Amino acid sequence: MILIGENLNIMSKIYGPAIKGRDAAPIQELVRQEAAAGMDYIDVNIGPARKGGAETMTWLVQTVQEAVDLPLSLDTTNPEAVEAGLKVHRGKALINSISLQPERLEKELPLVTQYGCAMVGLLWGTEGMPRDANERAALCVDLVYRATAAGIPEEDIWIDPIVTPVSVDINQVKSCLEFMSMLGEIAPGCKSVVGLSNVSNGTPARLRPYLNRTYLMMFMKYGLHAAIVDAFDEDLVAIARGKRPDLVSLVHRMMDGENPDFAKLTPEEVAYAKTVRVLTGQIVYSHSWLEV
Repeated sequence: MILIGENLNIMSKIYGPAIKGRDAAPIQELVRQEAAAGMDYIDVNIGPARKGGAETMTWLVQTVQEAVDLPLSLDTTNPEAVEAGLKVHRGKALINSISLQPERLEKELPLVTQYGCAMVGLLWGTEGMPRDANERAALCVDLVYRATAAGIPEEDIWIDPIVTPVSVDINQVKSCLEFMSMLGEIAPGCKSVVGLSNVSNGTPARLRPYLNRTYLMMFMKYGLHAAIVDAFDEDLVAIARGKRPDLVSLVHRMMDGENPDFAKLTPEEVAYAKTVRVLTGQIVYSHSWLEV
């Protein structure tokens, strides 16, 4: 699985000021650590960047690639900033992301072919967030059609179903999984990617890793290609690298309907089994689900 480190974000209290102040040292130290943690890409998130976005992205791409020899995920809603980053990027970049909003399509699809990069196809339509798996499927078909018509190979299209917090709407959490089970038939040549940490947004810090890791294992059942993750969650990276087949097997068996005897599970297995029940809607999310 391809892992994209999410930690370089302009919203960070540490790295935001470093980006704005053009302070390269903390940024380069961070990305070296992300690379050492096993990331395949570095996500460089500058947000909307409405003012000075092109200059910021140019500086940031050059700064990061001076420190690490990894491709970057250019994460901004500013098309001019995306192109500025592509102009100086070494190797094959990833645009994160292109949605079905007309202004994004018209400006950014040509960049994919012009610069020979890949793209995250975000399933956000003209009416906003899809409500269920079927709406995601319809948006996916439309987005892939428009991208391939623009000359983009299917293997360069990474479909993102839009992960949302479990504490907000369990139906959206479930519909992402349902859609992912359909993706191979809907767009067989395309890849898949999720912004994994979104599922745990708004939950206590001690609980976020269980949600992120369990949701990752659930997506793995459907052949997830890539995930944007916390580079420093060592257990999550181990799961993604195939080092915890015991936990993956437990999660997948539960997804297939098995109801394990908790008395026969280790404490670690119990925690993940309870988290599966939360993410499948069998029990209602609360901050105390691991203690129940």
